[in-house]
Amino acid sequence: GRARPSHSEPRGRDGGGGEEEEMEGWQQLYPGHIPTSPLQKALLAAGSAVMALYDPYRHDMVAVLGETTGCLALPNLRDKMKNHPEGYRILQERPRIRLSTLDMARLQGLPDGSLGREYVRFLEDNKVSPDTRMPPKFVDDEELAYVIQRYREVHDLMHTLLGMPTNMLGEVVVKWFEAIQTGLPMCVLGAAFGPARLSTRKLQVLATELVPWAIRSGLNASCVLNVYYEQRWEQPVESLREELGIFPPP
Repeated sequence: GRARPSHSEPRGRDGGGGEEEEMEGWQQLYPGHIPTSPLQKALLAAGSAVMALYDPYRHDMVAVLGETTGCLALPNLRDKMKNHPEGYRILQERPRIRLSTLDMARLQGLPDGSLGREYVRFLEDNKVSPDTRMPPKFVDDEELAYVIQRYREVHDLMHTLLGMPTNMLGEVVVKWFEAIQTGLPMCVLGAAFGPARLSTRKLQVLATELVPWAIRSGLNASCVLNVYYEQRWEQPVESLREELGIFPPP
């Protein structure tokens, strides 16, 4: 449901009281939720966009940007999940991808080429952890908050499926794929402005090979949020790519 006034909080005596008093009466919809007005969201979006473009590795600013600009894309993603059997189960069961929910020893013991083994290899090679994904704060709908949380937690799986590292070139390629797949303005901005930090040689490879492949794959693939990855660890990465419609990396 949407954030709504809590009747336990007194309203201003004159019935007006301005934006600040109005926001005081809005209730928290999930742990960590911070209710914000449209104006506050716009200011947060502008500030986080500037900081994220200045330093793309400011994951906190990227997260705020995604939440404050996803008002159209997130409901669309939620509807895609609701209309797909596997996506609907994910929305109902709310799985989380965190170190506390992963059996790392089991995943490390899976055969080379399997989703679980390659995912762990990606985490180890790039020295990243699923626990670094920030929880949502500014999404005023509990179900949509889970959708963006799920998107963040499968981001490293997108790197795994696309065969892309976490350097700037790899991140830009993944952002192009995610921009096509999700429609999130945050991904569109990252895809458009991320290349500004790349060398001329990398820009040439990006423009002639990687971006066309990422766009074709993003358009051809079914929604990547409709995969219950936790139940696919044994599946070969190539098999999952083929199932989703992701073309082999160039």
